[in-house]
Amino acid sequence: MTVLSSIKDSFLHLLFPHICAGCGNDNLNKENTLCMRCAESLPETNFETHRGNPVEKMFWGRMNIEAGSGQFYFTKESLLQHLLHQFKYKGNRDLGLQLGRIMGEQLKKTERFNADALVPLPLFPAKEKRRGYNQAKILCDGISEVLHIPVLNNAISRPHHTETQTKKGRVERWRNIEGKFLVTDKDAVRNKHLLLIDDVITTGATIEACGSALLTEENVRLSIVSLCVAFN
Repeated sequence: MTVLSSIKDSFLHLLFPHICAGCGNDNLNKENTLCMRCAESLPETNFETHRGNPVEKMFWGRMNIEAGSGQFYFTKESLLQHLLHQFKYKGNRDLGLQLGRIMGEQLKKTERFNADALVPLPLFPAKEKRRGYNQAKILCDGISEVLHIPVLNNAISRPHHTETQTKKGRVERWRNIEGKFLVTDKDAVRNKHLLLIDDVITTGATIEACGSALLTEENVRLSIVSLCVAFN
């Protein structure tokens, strides 16, 4: 790097500081928005390497899945909650891509998630328009960079509006979301092992409703992974 380039980079950094989304540290490379210290401090579950893990048990008797996992434990007032808020509501797509790449690196360590394609859990169109993007799709893009499998963005849709799930119990969540997903590209999912991606699993009602719709198609096998999992 020339002296002139170094001065230019320093000036641009003053105008547009590139800092860690977690701690505000500016000691990170241009490709990341989360520093190594913050990334390594996130509470990994390591569920991806264990059959019969708590995420898989959550769906026993509810939906037939090949494998399931959640990358991190979610707790309130945590670094992860802060990052998730930035990603979902503050437009930090680069952070979502990095978190997706972290998920991909973990999934690559096991053959249990050798899927044919990634499917982001869809948002209701009006909600996606307000937000500007689907956070699950951003996570899929990051995972795809690592696993080199395609993302099926239009395989399933969520055409019907649903009330917020935040304050509902498991049964109420299921009633609120049941039948609200529609497979829109049957050819794309037929005869495939699909990896359904979401940002948070709580009761599992939403991802169960979406996954159940996918499983009605011909010879579909399903695995599920979320960025984080919140246990009550």
